Amino acid sequence: MRLVFLGTPEPAVPSFEALVAAGHEVVCVVTRPDRRRGRGSEMSPSPVKAAALAHGIPVVHHVRDLEGIEADWGIVVAYGAMIPAAVLARFPMLNVHFSLLPRWRGAAPVERAILAGDTETGVGIMSLEETLDTGPVHGEIRVPVGEKTASELTAELARRGAALLVDVLASPERLQHARAQKGAPTYAEKLNSDTFHLTPTMTAVEAGRVVRLERAWCHVAGKRFRVLSAHEGEGAADATPGSVVAFGPHVGLAVADGVIWLDRVQPEGGRPMEASAWWAGARLASDAIWS
Repeated sequence: MRLVFLGTPEPAVPSFEALVAAGHEVVCVVTRPDRRRGRGSEMSPSPVKAAALAHGIPVVHHVRDLEGIEADWGIVVAYGAMIPAAVLARFPMLNVHFSLLPRWRGAAPVERAILAGDTETGVGIMSLEETLDTGPVHGEIRVPVGEKTASELTAELARRGAALLVDVLASPERLQHARAQKGAPTYAEKLNSDTFHLTPTMTAVEAGRVVRLERAWCHVAGKRFRVLSAHEGEGAADATPGSVVAFGPHVGLAVADGVIWLDRVQPEGGRPMEASAWWAGARLASDAIWS
């Protein structure tokens, strides 16, 4: 098939590569404009653009640049913007969406599934409509959430979704007979800094879910402090919420119902390190607090 591909971040690359490997003719890629990344001033392409250029496929940065291009389908994976109705009217589009629709329509389905404590999520191939993630579903795969981090779960869904996309495009039955979404929708709101803020009023389970998003932060002794990985465990169950707890070689943050024990951290102005190494060098008072 002749396809146009719309996508931007790393999780979109497996679907793009799967389409190329399956022999589809990707005639054009639409991705977000290059951005400055890192400490230098050089502009860097998106992961999807880098993959497209490696295959010699033309790249544009706006959907309006698809004018005059003919294709059988458009494929959208984490593009990062709504597709205008005029473009949808030109050719049908399939979207690889990382949830079990209609649960978690919207911008951050993986993270919202983790925060909500969902035991199961998945990936589906959906026909795009003008409204947000409301289209019928051509295929779906269920995936257990377990204790996976956001990046681990996203990578698994991206890989499984890429294979499912190829299968759907190869099946006239699936393409022609999508099922309507059933059930009450939930919406995966965009993430912001507060989403990742650990607080003493959280339970250990809630704090652990935030840490699994891999951007958790709080303040320790008045300084910003990143929690890169942590785990729930026994010990110091009577600790006051908001206190920093040392228990043998372990250090943790007391929350509403116990302690979340720190594995790797990054103090303000410092590098990532083992929590025990941070604690040994921090020289904090025995009554240190966090918030």
